[in-house]
Amino acid sequence: MLKKIDVENCSYQPDVNNILKSLDNDVAKSEDILMLGLATAMFSSLIAPIAPPFVLLPAVAFVFAVTTILANNNYRKMQKQFTTAMHQLDYQQVRVVEPLIKVFKESPVQDLGDGFNPLKNLMRTWKSVLGGIVMNPLWMPIFYVMGMHISEEKRVIGLNQVIRELETSIKQSI
Repeated sequence: MLKKIDVENCSYQPDVNNILKSLDNDVAKSEDILMLGLATAMFSSLIAPIAPPFVLLPAVAFVFAVTTILANNNYRKMQKQFTTAMHQLDYQQVRVVEPLIKVFKESPVQDLGDGFNPLKNLMRTWKSVLGGIVMNPLWMPIFYVMGMHISEEKRVIGLNQVIRELETSIKQSI
């Protein structure tokens, strides 16, 4: 939990509030993108009676991959905008947004070239192969991309939690 912010001068609030509002909107956009991928996988069973598995399962993996790429690009955009906005803040404002700095340092943007490379993600590759052996080999790409999807979700959820805590902390300090 964040400590209550000591406010001597409330002049920092509009800049920090604008940054938080912008990040909150972008986080909501990322959540919507990721939910689209999850909803597609969940509702693919409705299409299963008319689409053969060799068509449906790669299509679901493709949707997962596209939504993961879009969410990753949105996170990259958020990090870039936040870094740019940081240069315009004074010391007191930077102290207020330190938890955001920490989140962006702890979970930087994943390079998609590394994310899609099965040789650089041996544990994810092993889990997807194991899932393919247990269920159906056509599920291997879905499991692999689902792992990337989950890591993007974790990154967005962590950022969203910090934004909510900061917003609550600022509201309580006024």
